[in-house]
Amino acid sequence: MRNERVLQTGVCFQTKDKAHQEVYDLAVKRAQENIFDFGGTKVMIEGSDMYRGVWIETQPMGGEIYAAYDAGVALGNQLIFMRNARADGRLPGAIFFENGALRCRYDMLQGYCFPQHALNLYYWTNGDEQYLKELYVVLRAHDEYLWKWRDPAGRGCLQSWCVWDTGEDNSVRFGRAQDSWEGETPPDFERMPFYSMDVMGYSFDGRNTLAEISRLLQNGEEALWRERAEYVARRLREFLWREERGACFDRDKTGAFTDTLIHNNLRCMYHGAFSADMAARFVREHLLNPKEFYTPFPLPSIAANDPSFRNLGENNWSGQPQSLTYQRALFALEKYGYLSLAAEFAGKYLRVMKEYKLFVQQFDPFLAKPTMASHDGYGPAVLNVLAFTSHFYGVFKRRNSMVWTGSEGEYSFEQRVGGRRYLLVAKKGQTAGFLDGEEIFRTRTGVRVITDEAGRVLSLVGLDGGDVRLTKNGHTMFAGELTKDGAVQIMSAQ
Repeated sequence: MRNERVLQTGVCFQTKDKAHQEVYDLAVKRAQENIFDFGGTKVMIEGSDMYRGVWIETQPMGGEIYAAYDAGVALGNQLIFMRNARADGRLPGAIFFENGALRCRYDMLQGYCFPQHALNLYYWTNGDEQYLKELYVVLRAHDEYLWKWRDPAGRGCLQSWCVWDTGEDNSVRFGRAQDSWEGETPPDFERMPFYSMDVMGYSFDGRNTLAEISRLLQNGEEALWRERAEYVARRLREFLWREERGACFDRDKTGAFTDTLIHNNLRCMYHGAFSADMAARFVREHLLNPKEFYTPFPLPSIAANDPSFRNLGENNWSGQPQSLTYQRALFALEKYGYLSLAAEFAGKYLRVMKEYKLFVQQFDPFLAKPTMASHDGYGPAVLNVLAFTSHFYGVFKRRNSMVWTGSEGEYSFEQRVGGRRYLLVAKKGQTAGFLDGEEIFRTRTGVRVITDEAGRVLSLVGLDGGDVRLTKNGHTMFAGELTKDGAVQIMSAQ
């Protein structure tokens, strides 16, 4: 598939908030500076002076965000991994371009924020079926690889074998374990291998995506992959969920639970592997707990009151909140219906970015200020500014729908997709949506409007509670009360 088949895209954001405009414009510039040609495939690297390659835990997800600006680059961030899969199905954890050639690393699973984003890029390709078929083969082979090698004990729970299998650089929770691990023979470290909530999430994500691809291709295998995905979710709950604590915990090589309360539960939500009640308990009991993850600047990697927590201002996943965690959190919280919480976290992140204008990996959870300041240009921080702006001050494409959200302020946000122009305008507590210059809705701020690509309103979601009136050219389409995070359907998507 050639990149010229993707939709032509572009964004224009203008706001009266001078600090927001400055950091947004700077993010656009930094994003462009992170684009490179990797042997004929244009990609966006992870960025800063520390990460001059592409990692599978960041770049497919970052690619989807950047599709709004350049869908060709976004597609490259998927194809670079798809087309460098090993013959046994294993995908590279990271890829570098050195001395005119690609160097692929297969010694770490490295986060695997890939399947759902690679599928979503299909919707930026004018429906290229060959891309879907290629992705199906890649995802199926990788899932087969995981279950062939990463469940050596036959417990129905996949293992992580090294620190970089989950991308938690330097975290103290791993004990004396190596960063990477070659081959298919399990290591024997102090505590590892771990029976891993993350790696189970990888498989669930892959299988759930395979089911969706099967539905689109009508290949007769949707039910099979749904059943296999549900098996993973069930085993995750049976083996790693602790009902008395309302969270998942990895098990060590002996099968004993590890006691460290980690943000990786939010990663399970990002992958979609938690049931609604599991997600509700983790959010209510832990994510919103000021002693754990709801610090002044939220989302530390390890709960702030956990004995393993370390507030270290360097590349270390033992404590400080990570920009990459904020990126995953956006997808996780929106997926489970916590839109108002996603907006709150985005607002806190943007406030710090507007003040310091440094695109860094980590932040002090108590002082709400960036650390690692000498490593500016970190891709997930750059893309967070773009994503949080489009998700809460603009409009973005989600598969076959367009998602419009107006927050307080005075601004305009235009998203160009193919030959269409989607424009959201906010002023004096009101937002209006336009498609190619024609009004398609008008309502108050604090409301998310979902339309199809032709501009027909499908549903509403409330960021806050209260009365909502939705109109089109003065005619009322909906009038009523929306609860916080509550949704109402206006018309069918069919």
